[in-house]
Amino acid sequence: MLNTRAVTWSLALFSVVTFVVCVVYGLIVPETLHMTAFLEQMLPGFIWLTPVGFVVGLAESFLYGAYAGLVFTPIYNRLSKRWDGTRE
Repeated sequence: MLNTRAVTWSLALFSVVTFVVCVVYGLIVPETLHMTAFLEQMLPGFIWLTPVGFVVGLAESFLYGAYAGLVFTPIYNRLSKRWDGTRE
């Protein structure tokens, strides 16, 4: 059984780290290789290289990760309980 709180926080923080890596990547590589268009499409309100856009991107990334954890964990636990009980 997975701990909902641990998985939710793990995925939320993983999403934030991934967002920061994408922004740093965009600052390092040439403009033709940027993730700007993708980030602006996936994160409403995100605007490349603005302080407000960065904070909005961080918040939305965190919320998307938390949502994934809150949805994934109960589904996994239910299926795990169901299938582990039938292995005998």
